[in-house]
Amino acid sequence: MMAKPGANNLITDVPGIRVGQAEDVSVRTGATVILPDDPVVAAVCVAGGGPGTRETDLLAGGTLVDAVDAIVLAGGSAFGLAAADGVAAGLKKAGRGFSLIDLPSVPKSPIVPAAILYDLANGGDKDWGDVSPYAALGRKAYDAVSGTFALGRAGAGYGAAAGAHLGGTGSASIVTKDKITIGALAAVNCYGSVYMPGTDAFWAWPYEIDGEFGGARPPTDFAMDPEDWGAAKMNPGLGQNTTIACIATDAILTPDQAKRVAQMALSGFSRAIRPVFAPFDGDAVFVLATGKRALPDPAPAAVARIGELAASTLARAIARGVYTAGKTKGATS
Repeated sequence: MMAKPGANNLITDVPGIRVGQAEDVSVRTGATVILPDDPVVAAVCVAGGGPGTRETDLLAGGTLVDAVDAIVLAGGSAFGLAAADGVAAGLKKAGRGFSLIDLPSVPKSPIVPAAILYDLANGGDKDWGDVSPYAALGRKAYDAVSGTFALGRAGAGYGAAAGAHLGGTGSASIVTKDKITIGALAAVNCYGSVYMPGTDAFWAWPYEIDGEFGGARPPTDFAMDPEDWGAAKMNPGLGQNTTIACIATDAILTPDQAKRVAQMALSGFSRAIRPVFAPFDGDAVFVLATGKRALPDPAPAAVARIGELAASTLARAIARGVYTAGKTKGATS
């Protein structure tokens, strides 16, 4: 039996993972939370030249905390990191978090790493005064967690642009023949192009399954010009882009193994976006391992297989986000 997408072709096909999203239409921005049912092993790789992150040092290894409660992706550049505050508030109310002192009067500290993309110049109303909308968006996204969620102009990708095209939030999943599930979610706001020059085909087309992002293919006589990137953004500014993503799997991974999967998953960006990891991007990918399924032996080979599937699933998620955004009625970049 071949590997195939999960029931919904979403990151939430991974057992124990739910996703919540919220948008502010007037500001043209949004937030996405990836919420495991319990604290899970996590890792991160940051590859872009203009990143914006929170609590990623906790995932570097050798630290006191070895599990996270949620991952947040948001628009809003530096302001968007406050979305994690809203998620942390929801987790606190639920009694979740890391505890050093076990007393009723001392709250636990929710561990919520986050990454943001730049959507401040997309035409939305950013005159929000002293308090940005992002903490409220984070809490709204937390309260909306579910097993299904919208793609395209939704969540963290609501106000995004993918090269010269509409960006958005995408997701995909794969279930292996031995029942390990890998899912990906991406908010696509890249400097580079997701389309092959002069075609409707995505760079990620070789990884497409069952026409999930339109089924377009390049012409048989397509000739590659190394310096023709397709419809990338014109005159980009530093930090004004970024694709941020999260991989989840139900495999049992150590922090070091999760880190290797994150490193391998980075190639999913390269399969879907050209160019990528530019000085103008803050590209980052998180990995969550819910620890429900043991790795088959030998473990290093299993980690390599999961990392490769994470990369191809991430490429599919990126293309699905842009494809769905382009089909959104009335959407504008």
